[in-house]
Amino acid sequence: PIPEAAVNTVLGFLKSHGISEPNVVKVNHNRDIIRVHIPIKTAERMFQTKIGLYGSEAPPSKFIYRAYEQYSLPKSIANLLYVVGDLANFPDLSQTNRDQAVSVGGNWENECELTSCTGLITPNVLKSRYNVPESKEVKGNSMAVAEFQGQYFDHQDIHKFSSSCHVNVTVDREVGGNREGAGIESLLDIEYIKAISPEISLSVVYADQYSLLAWVNRISNDKSPDWVHSVSYGNDENQQVSDDYIQAVNIQLMKAGIRGLSILFASGDQGVCGREGCGFFRKRFKPDFPAGSPYVTSVGGTDFSSNEIGEEKTWSCGGGGFSDHFGTPEFQKNHVEKYIKTANLPNSNLWNASGRGYPDISALGGTKAPYCVVAHGYGVGVSGTSASCPVAAGVFSKLNGI
Repeated sequence: PIPEAAVNTVLGFLKSHGISEPNVVKVNHNRDIIRVHIPIKTAERMFQTKIGLYGSEAPPSKFIYRAYEQYSLPKSIANLLYVVGDLANFPDLSQTNRDQAVSVGGNWENECELTSCTGLITPNVLKSRYNVPESKEVKGNSMAVAEFQGQYFDHQDIHKFSSSCHVNVTVDREVGGNREGAGIESLLDIEYIKAISPEISLSVVYADQYSLLAWVNRISNDKSPDWVHSVSYGNDENQQVSDDYIQAVNIQLMKAGIRGLSILFASGDQGVCGREGCGFFRKRFKPDFPAGSPYVTSVGGTDFSSNEIGEEKTWSCGGGGFSDHFGTPEFQKNHVEKYIKTANLPNSNLWNASGRGYPDISALGGTKAPYCVVAHGYGVGVSGTSASCPVAAGVFSKLNGI
């Protein structure tokens, strides 16, 4: 725990710069993160830096304020801080890795009243494959999906998915607001976590900026947090701001776990090479974060082995490997050692044999038969571990009802 004297010293420093109002200074539930909204001129003076407005060329246009000079703090304050987040780092722009065309598809009955869902994975396919049972409602049981960077959802699309595929998909709580819009990522998460567990309350937690630290701080501050969280976002460990930032996020994930929250992250859709790629001259695999954290459940992707509902095989583009930041945790040490001894593996210089292995579990998500998602009023094929993760989270939520 952080000493209360340290928290008060930092709050006093903020107050000395005229920052003390409760609506702009918030200490989190664990009393180890202080979130502050600061005017630009005040922030420049306080951090001894310069701040500019940056924009993205890729649509949809995004604008963000960030420091473009080195920043600093008085030593007495800097010694009390582990990391300053969201001042110099830039959030990774959302990149949907989706196949809108079906490469093979499946030979099963299409229960959805949309011809475009033919050959795609639908709620009934998942229920059949994973023997998804009905479960009773448990007081307080709830689940959530996290959305960022303009990934809003459209109630009309959700209604059409529900009526066409004969499931009851609803959003029970909106955190962070919503603007009616057909965000593929958001609709995928909502339609399929709820298709698996329609009886469980669903929250959609939204933020314009993709910040892991801000997101985990938000759910930690919730006095009645959702029990299961599905997050279909992440990027390479190398793309994080710093090791300190990774550790700060990881500590919050650990504390959320201690509270009894189950947090599932998609393992990524770029295989072992991650978003950065493996490189040409100095080749190296690029593990994902936070999928590689030992305090989350990492969800990978599979394909059906044939064109029928049945056995599955590994999806080659699903993220997986060994963390370069986290060592092998005790709970998987025996399994990792056995795997390394018996598997036909790439050259050892490409990956960390003593790292935390991921994903922990996998579910259907590959491109052989994408999921049928209703967006803009039409059924479209969507694939990736962003599909696997909410399905697994829906199953986890059902376990709370046992």
